[in-house]
Formats: sequence, structure tokens, C-alpha cells
Amino acid sequence: MSAENPRPSPQAFQVPRRALLLGLAGVVLGACTSRTGPAAPAASSAASSGATPHASSPTPSQTSSAALPATSPWQPGPGEIDPDVKLRATQLVEALGAWPPGGQGLAAARERVRALGLDPSLADQAGPLLGSAPQAVLQVINAQWGGHLTDSASVMVPCRQWTTEGSGGTTVDVRLVRAQPRWNVTALHPAEPAPPAATLSDAAQRVLAEPRIQLPPAAVADVRGGGVHESVLASMLALAGRYSYAVTVLRSGHPIDVFGTSRPSDHPPGRAFDVWRIDGHEVVDPATPHDLVDGFMRAAAASGSYNVGGPRQLSGGTTPSQFFTDDAHHDHVHVGFRS
Repeated sequence: MSAENPRPSPQAFQVPRRALLLGLAGVVLGACTSRTGPAAPAASSAASSGATPHASSPTPSQTSSAALPATSPWQPGPGEIDPDVKLRATQLVEALGAWPPGGQGLAAARERVRALGLDPSLADQAGPLLGSAPQAVLQVINAQWGGHLTDSASVMVPCRQWTTEGSGGTTVDVRLVRAQPRWNVTALHPAEPAPPAATLSDAAQRVLAEPRIQLPPAAVADVRGGGVHESVLASMLALAGRYSYAVTVLRSGHPIDVFGTSRPSDHPPGRAFDVWRIDGHEVVDPATPHDLVDGFMRAAAASGSYNVGGPRQLSGGTTPSQFFTDDAHHDHVHVGFRS
């Protein structure tokens, strides 16, 4: 369960074309490289340099044809809680969003899911991950808890995808339940960003152009859709004055309700953002200096956030509940706003 406070749920939006996601992604995503990552083709190197936390080196079987970048599977690193649950989620997203030449289509996707020991009908929920291109590769950017309970979980998986017809990406909210020998996936909820807005505020344009803020494709689409509140954008820009950081999720791809409750989350209405890496250090990594993460949390509160969650309970705050911690926020910093 999370300590995020309730907010009204948003209306569902249509998924925009992948090409629209890439309009400014090259600018804001170029700095989003972690330990290892895909070697993007020269024509799209900035847009495809997504972070790949704990990814192992690509093997020949993971290397695409000359037209597509090489990718590597996501692997959990030190400090993770229930790492195999995240691994289960990312393996499904990777299986759905990447296929060898001739492996396109729903029927082939179902077989790839079946090979993981999961219900093949999960492929029917893959949404933008599937397509008609003859070949595709996918790079998971990060895997973050959307919720973590004893017998159920949400794992948010932002990813970047390249096909022989173009490039794009999404974020998938993967729902799981405890089972043996591994947790079982019960549902997929891909991001549904709003279509691009006719005009954007100055703050939105500055966030999209700020190289110290790294956004995954679905978050880029959220900003371009115009539905991220000005308080969030202002906070993101203020924090970028002191830190370089990577965002997991803004609006789309996050559970509608605070996981395990019926209380609406601040994310879908555009009133929150989650950060998984600060100045090149992952929040979940035990080697990351506590002062770095704690300082970021306090700076987020100073920027106007009423609800800042992270891996440790901080003292102080303008209200007793301004800072919070739980298992779900062990791997990121949540920054929420009332309006």
C-alpha cells in the first residue's frame, strides 16, 4: 500500500502514434543512459539512448539486424525487494515487444507468452507493444513498483521499442499475484497518453527541452498532451537546477488508484511524478549516498510537493505526512501535488 493521497481519476485517452512520441524524445532522452544500453543506429542515436538498469551484455541472439539497435535484457541489481517479481514483469514486456523477422502478429506473441509459462491471452492486452512490422527490438528502461503487497504487486515497465517501420515506446503497468514457483502475471495496462495538445505552456516546452530531465516515451507523450499540471512542471524544472534525474512515470502507465486501495492516485490527473535515478545514481542501489536521495526529497518538498515518498522516512516537513516511505517506494522518489 502507498501513502499517496487521493485525487480524482482522469478520463481514459487514446494512445497516440509512436511517431508523435518521438517528436522531442531525442532532446529529453539523450542523457538517459545507465551502465549499459542499446547501440542505436546513427540516425536515431539521441532518441534511442535509453537507460538500461542492471542490463547484461547483449548476446548474439539479442542483437538485431543492421537496421535496428542491439538491446539487452533487464536484470535486477543490488537492493531490490522481491527482484524476481520485477524480472517476471520485464521478461513478459520484452517477449511481447520484440520479435525476430517474421514474428509479428498476435498469434506469434501468444506463443512467446506461452513459452514463459504465462497465459497466452495476456498478449491480447499488449496494446502498442504489438504491431505489423516484420521485426522489432525492445529495451526496458527501468522496472519500478507501482505497488507491493504480500500477495500482489504492480510493476511499471517503461520501455523503448524499435521496429523496421519506426520507433517509439510505452510504459506498461504489469499486475502480478503470488504463485509457485514464480509470481503469475494477471493483467497488463499499457499507457494511454492523451493526443498532443495544440499548444503547450512555456513550462511544458522547457521540461521537454531540458537535458537534465530524462523522460521515457510515455512521459514525453504526457507532457506533449498538455495534461501535466503546472505545479509538477515547475517542480521538475526547479529540481533540474540542482540535479540531473530520470523519471519513470508522470500520468499514463501508473495505476489509477493507490495500489491496494480505492483511493485515486495523484499520477493519472497529472499531479505527480516518480524519479528512479538522481545524478547517475539509482535510488534503489544501496551504494547510492543517502544524502543525495534525502536531499532530493527535501528539495522536492521545498518546490511545493505536499506528498514526498522515498526509501527512508524523513523527519520534519510542513505537515506530519509530507514525507513517507514503504516497500513500494523503496526504488524511487514520489513527488505529488494537490493542484
